[in-house]
Amino acid sequence: MQASRFQPSPRCSLLHRYEEIRGTTLKLTEPFSAEDQMLQSMPDASPAKWHLAHTTWFFETFILAPHAGNYRPFDVRYKHLFNSYYKQLGSHPYRGSRGLMARPALEEVHAYRSWVDREMERYMEQDINGAARLVELGLNHEQQHQELILTDMKHALWSMPLRPEGRSRLRAVHDSGPLAWLKIEGGIYQVGYNGAGFAFDNEGPRHEVLLPPFQIASRQTTNREYLEFIEDEGYRRPELWLSDGWDSVCTHGWNAPLYWEKRDRKWCEFRFSGAEEIDLAAPVCHVSYYEADAFARWSGCRLPREEEWEIAAKSANSAESGGFLEDAEYHPRPGQTRGAQWFGNVWEWTASPYTPYPGFAPEEGVIGEYNGKFMCNQFVLRGGSCATPVSHIRPTYRNFFPPQARWQFMGIRLAK
Repeated sequence: MQASRFQPSPRCSLLHRYEEIRGTTLKLTEPFSAEDQMLQSMPDASPAKWHLAHTTWFFETFILAPHAGNYRPFDVRYKHLFNSYYKQLGSHPYRGSRGLMARPALEEVHAYRSWVDREMERYMEQDINGAARLVELGLNHEQQHQELILTDMKHALWSMPLRPEGRSRLRAVHDSGPLAWLKIEGGIYQVGYNGAGFAFDNEGPRHEVLLPPFQIASRQTTNREYLEFIEDEGYRRPELWLSDGWDSVCTHGWNAPLYWEKRDRKWCEFRFSGAEEIDLAAPVCHVSYYEADAFARWSGCRLPREEEWEIAAKSANSAESGGFLEDAEYHPRPGQTRGAQWFGNVWEWTASPYTPYPGFAPEEGVIGEYNGKFMCNQFVLRGGSCATPVSHIRPTYRNFFPPQARWQFMGIRLAK
């Protein structure tokens, strides 16, 4: 992320954002016990306690230690313990062993956060022009981990033998509205971030792309539409699947989106409150790239390229959006019955591999490992989800995950 990408916020505004975002992270974890916050249900997920510590480690490692004079670390061992993947900082624990970190205790992690918060507030009350862009990066980094706290905790609660159990009930019947096809003219378009505010380095440089005419769906694919794919033996037809996708279906026994299961011959899905009968009008969620691609092929359509998605989202005259983290539902909700909906509810898989834009260069030094090193074996998702803070998303935002991932709030939008 280059310094010219955005203008640093005024100190008072930056401090207010810091306090607000750090406070939101704690609120997200409050409903869970210390035992809950220790759970790591798979190597791709992390305990909530680890997220609390790692986001704090980021501010301590990249801002306080190098920029705040005479800073004294809370515990020098934490520099290694809560390093996620920054190789230039030395070794770090194996990602899949984070669930073994019974020590430090949750209370000590909270004390660590308080220690760093006090030091950060003291530092931000001074002249921080030299590190303001790093503070902005740290805040956006923490917002990413807010979403991860929710997705990882949901998977952990679902994986445990004694799950939360709400009353299985049919949710209110909603009308998702008819799917309309938005026509976009072909031509040369500018894509990538070109604003004055914050953006991650992988959102630029802004560049030209040549797009042929295309059409894109006005809304996300619903549970009702995806259920038709299931009932048409979509998970048993190898001709619909990429080779690796079919191997995943066979290896893992996929027959529906993650968290779906049949109870009394009715499809239900697991939520934080327990299992509930699926809302047919809500966007389908927790599907992999492979499932999204197979559904698109079954539909006679395809997934949009990320450039197509961005141009369509920017050109749409609609302010309608789905759910975000601030709604505290943590579950996609049915879309509007009119107009186009682009942001919130579920991240939308695109057909684009996660690769650098023309002219991309990562930041020099350790912070350059933030995004660029992952530009391999991943696909781009756009639009944000019901676990994304609304202030965190924009049309140029490039999320990315491997094609077999399903535990994030991932869904589908069709193109043709």
